[in-house]
Amino acid sequence: MRTTRLFLALATAAILTPAFAQAPAAPAPSYPPVVGKLVGETKKQIQTIKMDEFRAALDRKELGKIIDVREPEEYADGHVPGAINIPRGLIEFRIWKALGFPNAVDMNQRLTLYCLTGGRCALATKSLQDLGFTNVVSADMKFEDWEKAKHPIAKPAAKK
Repeated sequence: MRTTRLFLALATAAILTPAFAQAPAAPAPSYPPVVGKLVGETKKQIQTIKMDEFRAALDRKELGKIIDVREPEEYADGHVPGAINIPRGLIEFRIWKALGFPNAVDMNQRLTLYCLTGGRCALATKSLQDLGFTNVVSADMKFEDWEKAKHPIAKPAAKK
């Protein structure tokens, strides 16, 4: 009797396990589809570059000022070498000091923005274009892919 129960339990587990062992579904976005649509439409109005182009331009020192528009905590966890951090929510206000204001600001200087997934930097690129910057590029890449590809990552120096 005990052997029969054990056999039934193992057989049931063997039958049910494949049904539960499927890969987990991708997490649902934490925002409605209209946000993805906005980012998609914005990307049609700006200049974007893919990760391989970004890396090649980084190596050739052709990205101009590199701006990480993620939050400070994200930046502190690791960023592209040479990047400065100006969060997307403050870019219209903080960009000026980073570019030398109150002295004259070259509105045609190359600015290359990136973020975690390409959405925030696309929106920030559009905002800078709307302010009159004429040479702004958005990196259409995921920072996670940058890390997986073993591209260079810097961390801020520890504060004393």
